[in-house]
Amino acid sequence: MTTTITPPEAHWREALAQGRFLIQHNPQTGEAYFPPRLCDADGAPLEWMEASGAGVVYAVTVISVRPPESPRNVVLVDLAEGPRMMARVDGVAADDVRIGMAVQARIVEEADGPLIVFHPT
Repeated sequence: MTTTITPPEAHWREALAQGRFLIQHNPQTGEAYFPPRLCDADGAPLEWMEASGAGVVYAVTVISVRPPESPRNVVLVDLAEGPRMMARVDGVAADDVRIGMAVQARIVEEADGPLIVFHPT
């Protein structure tokens, strides 16, 4: 099976590989968007901007895995710019991640390439 990457996602992944966390926004309304897309719901073209990386945990789930791995978390984070994204929180035990926790994005290198993860602030 072949995965097709759209041009906006390809641009986002290239920026991530360069150490930049980008999101899109509508320059007319200021509304920010994630994940990357071609245009907003009204068909308006979007521009890229640097994300601050600041966010707040909106929801969290802890996934239990068999030993020797420890439990993992999956979170939804409300970015300071407005969009919500799925990620994980590192630097704290999976069970200690809480809704409302302030977090900061970091780019880490994983086996599949660069990835956004969050750390408590």
